Amino acid sequence: MAIADPQTSSDLYKPRKSKIVDGKVITVSDMLVHTFDVGDVEDPDIVAGFQLGDWERSEVGQWVMANAVETPYWIRQGAPEYWGHKYHVVARMRESDQTFFKLKWGKE
Repeated sequence: MAIADPQTSSDLYKPRKSKIVDGKVITVSDMLVHTFDVGDVEDPDIVAGFQLGDWERSEVGQWVMANAVETPYWIRQGAPEYWGHKYHVVARMRESDQTFFKLKWGKE
């Protein structure tokens, strides 16, 4: 799986960053691109791996993987309201790509 595990990634929570490329200002920042839930299972990361793989093979997942400036990563949070886990996939992208993502898929 190409999405980074947050326990092994030092790229979490980087601040917004701007730089000049070919005379243009390019700004990159983190953006939530996908969320999903996993119920109360013995190893939620294994179950999440299947859902992450399905998302990565989808149209939106392939686009995010191609346009992210760094490998996207996931975060797991407890979801006590249903005794499960909520997963968030975060990608670091240029702001112009973030705008395209929001216009095309209208999520998050």
